[in-house]
Amino acid sequence: MNLGSRPQILITNDDGIHASGIKALIEAAKPFGDLLVVAPDKPQSGMGHAITIHDPIRLSKDNSYSGVEAYACSGTPVDCIKLGIYELLGRKPDLILSGFNHGENSSTNVLYSGTMSAAVEGAMEGVPSFGFSLADYAPDANFTAAQHYAQKLLTHFFIKGFESSICLNVNIPKLPLEQIKGIRFCKQAHAYWADRFDKRQDQFGRTYYWLTGEFADLDQRPDTDLHALKEGFVSVVPTHFDLTAHGHLPYFKSWENEI
Repeated sequence: MNLGSRPQILITNDDGIHASGIKALIEAAKPFGDLLVVAPDKPQSGMGHAITIHDPIRLSKDNSYSGVEAYACSGTPVDCIKLGIYELLGRKPDLILSGFNHGENSSTNVLYSGTMSAAVEGAMEGVPSFGFSLADYAPDANFTAAQHYAQKLLTHFFIKGFESSICLNVNIPKLPLEQIKGIRFCKQAHAYWADRFDKRQDQFGRTYYWLTGEFADLDQRPDTDLHALKEGFVSVVPTHFDLTAHGHLPYFKSWENEI
């Protein structure tokens, strides 16, 4: 990509337009291009790839970020990407950034994550995209290391680029910058949430539930995102929206003449 002209960068998140994570990402991205921010007007964590079809979607100008055009959106992170491309820009941007998420999106968390779903939507639109997450859920998390490694990756992207039909799932460990060992490009780990429900009753005797549980890592391979994070590395997983189990397709093709 030609750095002689300023690239157009579309930014969103799932924690809301006023979250400290997106503020940190905006600051990290400013040297790389002209920014358009379209982010949810409220937290949208765990929305996955949801889109809004039963209610109108509203956009309102937000003046929180000096020198940056920004809009708060009543919809999901994926809605934000769609509106940014088709209504506000009127064309596809050169790059889409989603984050910084408060909390990691490693392993199968990518399927639930609004942050990563926005990046996947970018890949579906043929736009190179990054989803950035910091393994710290605190509202006042320190994003210094996340900004540092985001800028390293963006610098390399503008030199080398990558296929526009994929996105990169980037997770930064909860460590001071000087303690992070580097970057590892790796596989998505095989892990899942062992769900439990906390069953309660309200003052009217009606039952309600809070989803809880523990994250179960079933993968001992040394080349996964979870392993990289545990070892103090930034994990980067190339991610694709094609969910076909290609390795199993030949087996099922043999069914065609048997059914």
